[in-house]
Amino acid sequence: VQLVESGGGLVQAGGSLRLSCGASGSISNVEPTAWYRQRPGKQREFVAAVAGPAGTLSYADSVKGRFAISRDNANNIVYLHMSRLKPDDTGLYYCNVFPPWEGYWGQGTQVTVSS
Repeated sequence: VQLVESGGGLVQAGGSLRLSCGASGSISNVEPTAWYRQRPGKQREFVAAVAGPAGTLSYADSVKGRFAISRDNANNIVYLHMSRLKPDDTGLYYCNVFPPWEGYWGQGTQVTVSS
């Protein structure tokens, strides 16, 4: 049973996308709080997280000022709002907890940014 990501797609450089992630089934009580990505030829890396009672936000340097993470606590959904996308943002995007738990990785959602 895995977390489920959606919202990826093909977008031109400079465009925007919003990714969504939720938990279902036996892990419906898991609260996804972070996004990760795996770019072509690279290892999976941290992108953004919202953590702690205060909802502290943290971002990878490469996405600061362009991406924003948010949570809908009522519906247990975490979003990644991506703007000013670059071709280097192309990759598979995953949600998980922070730090990530191996058993929660989903299939990811593909983001492709064309130049």
